[in-house]
Amino acid sequence: MENTSFMRVEEVAQELGVSKSYAYKIVQRLNAELKEKGMLTISGRVNRKYFMERTCYGAERKE
Repeated sequence: MENTSFMRVEEVAQELGVSKSYAYKIVQRLNAELKEKGMLTISGRVNRKYFMERTCYGAERKE
């Protein structure tokens, strides 16, 4: 479901190759960071763009 703005815990677990329980912890941590920035969050889901930025997928390559 690449066309949605939010990732569910199941998708986070699959993307990172971790268990669902660990994915919940990651989602909670990312949502806590977003809340500190004054953003609205949804329990059990994380913004796809922010997830990509905070994981290795968002790192820009330096050549």
